[in-house]
Amino acid sequence: MMTETLETQTISSRMSIPEIARRLNIGRQSVYAMLEQGLLPGIRLGRRWLVTRYAFESWERTCGMRGSAKTADETKLTPRDPGHLKPE
Repeated sequence: MMTETLETQTISSRMSIPEIARRLNIGRQSVYAMLEQGLLPGIRLGRRWLVTRYAFESWERTCGMRGSAKTADETKLTPRDPGHLKPE
């Protein structure tokens, strides 16, 4: 008979630094650097970093862009009207 707790049966709501490093295919130190720079969502508590699975997966879906994710068409630059360069 297997005696597993609920905690081991479900996926944790937090992610470890090694797990994030594996998902991004980078080293642990790079994950820490990204957290320090605010590139990855996380909260620092003393010497530890807490990263929720929800925040990381949201960040991953939007490629790290803050706010609402824009489509490629919405991010294209539109040319300016050269009329603003005309002498008065």
